[in-house]
Amino acid sequence: MPALIAPTTRLHAAWLEAHDEWGPGPHEDGFGLRPYDEVRSPTGFAAWVARLADESGRASDRTGRARCTYRWIVEGDKVLGGIALRRGLDDFVRWAGHIGYGIRPSARRRGLATWALGRMLDEADKLGMDRVLIVCAADNIASAKTIERQGGVLETIVDTQLGPARRYRVGTGVHDQRPDRCGRQGTTATPRP
Repeated sequence: MPALIAPTTRLHAAWLEAHDEWGPGPHEDGFGLRPYDEVRSPTGFAAWVARLADESGRASDRTGRARCTYRWIVEGDKVLGGIALRRGLDDFVRWAGHIGYGIRPSARRRGLATWALGRMLDEADKLGMDRVLIVCAADNIASAKTIERQGGVLETIVDTQLGPARRYRVGTGVHDQRPDRCGRQGTTATPRP
């Protein structure tokens, strides 16, 4: 059974395994990984995890970036993906959205992204966020379907520095107002093993 957990140094080797599976590039959404983060060594990884915890506990970071809650999607001791909930509406949130997520290639097509997005929408609702912006690459059909399964309404497609992107608005509302991954009311569905 999957779970959302706060980033932890305990899963360093498991996180590196997921990271290596993705390969190089800017596609590990939801992890808060920046180009200068050194995550291979235990010391660098611990510093990165500490930064993520620190960003979760402040109103904004030194650059004025919105506060963010990071969660890893895990099953046992295996890291399957990451998801981030950004609060506020700074330039980064306007560009990347309030929620960003990614699932490692070997864990895709199990409903994990839809499940994790539903949990983060619940968290956004608890924080008083009525609607959130979620952005995905225009050609990322799987992500678009994930967002739409959780009630996302396509606002527009815009050109960005990384190519065309779909911009969705999603109401956080009561759980039973959003369809689950099968299109039924409610989001009680759990991912497939």
